[in-house]
Amino acid sequence: MSEQILQAIAAIEAQARAAAAAAASLEALQAIERDALGKSGQLSQILRGLKDLDDAGRKSVGQAGNVAKRQVEAALAARKSALESAAIAAALAGERIDPTEPAPRRAVGHEHPVKTVMRELEELFDSMGFTVVDGPEIETDFFNFEALNIPPHHPARDTQDTFYAEGGAVLRTHTSGMQVRAMRNLGAPLRVVAPGRVFRNETQDASHEHTFHQLEGLVVDEGISVAHLKAVLDELLARLFGERVATRLRPHHFPFVEPGLELDFQCRLCMGKGCATCKQSGWIELCGCGMVHPKVLQAGNVDPERFTGFAFGLGIDRLTMMRHAISDIRWVMSGDLRFLGQF
Repeated sequence: MSEQILQAIAAIEAQARAAAAAAASLEALQAIERDALGKSGQLSQILRGLKDLDDAGRKSVGQAGNVAKRQVEAALAARKSALESAAIAAALAGERIDPTEPAPRRAVGHEHPVKTVMRELEELFDSMGFTVVDGPEIETDFFNFEALNIPPHHPARDTQDTFYAEGGAVLRTHTSGMQVRAMRNLGAPLRVVAPGRVFRNETQDASHEHTFHQLEGLVVDEGISVAHLKAVLDELLARLFGERVATRLRPHHFPFVEPGLELDFQCRLCMGKGCATCKQSGWIELCGCGMVHPKVLQAGNVDPERFTGFAFGLGIDRLTMMRHAISDIRWVMSGDLRFLGQF
């Protein structure tokens, strides 16, 4: 009987070692170990019969069982090590790094939504034949006020809420100062837009900020009229929003235009029904505009007897709010990553 048990142990060992050598995965090795050496495995079942053997049989069978167990465990361990090494080699081959290759570019952020709208405006006006010009944010009193028909002690200066710097310079309250700079530099006829950041010492609320962005537009040529002004602004809104937008012109006084107007467009948040952003009016002010005042043309060295022109100043932040349904302009300059991450 002992001889038959020893033969069975040898067979279990040989079968387990062969299976281990051919195992293709760690899961397969676990199954082999469980079948051969587990509590309910083949070797364990045989060794439970030791109690039925005499002393000599128990000794020989017990020794054979221990030897077989160690041999199977060694085969399993060797195959496990080989499989793990192969897995590591495959992973390293797939992740091989060439130190001579340039580092991959990582996305570290994206363009601010106001900047995106500003670039779209620049491209839009460029397609309409306008030249994009730039100017200083710290402006002289002459270009910011006097050249625009706003002399010292003019009441219009009180409405600008200006930040003054040393030496009489100001943080520009509008990009309108580029009107005279452009006319002096480029002459007439001309079509220019001047986007940029402007500053007002204003009380902040859902639709007002102390720092915001404008785009000044100026067209000077022979025979220019209000009809040209409205056509350009209506085309602007149609391209921005992908459809025609209801607009209206209202009389308004600006020292640097005559006649002066304000152009409103229907609120895109409430579609004219009234909300907090449009102050329940259903309309959003897009820009102040009008026909360029003769004195401004003269300041730009342009003959007002020959040329006429129109000018407008767009609020880029407000356009951004309408584009993305932003209800409070203060989010735009907040720098809050929770807000910026939405774009």
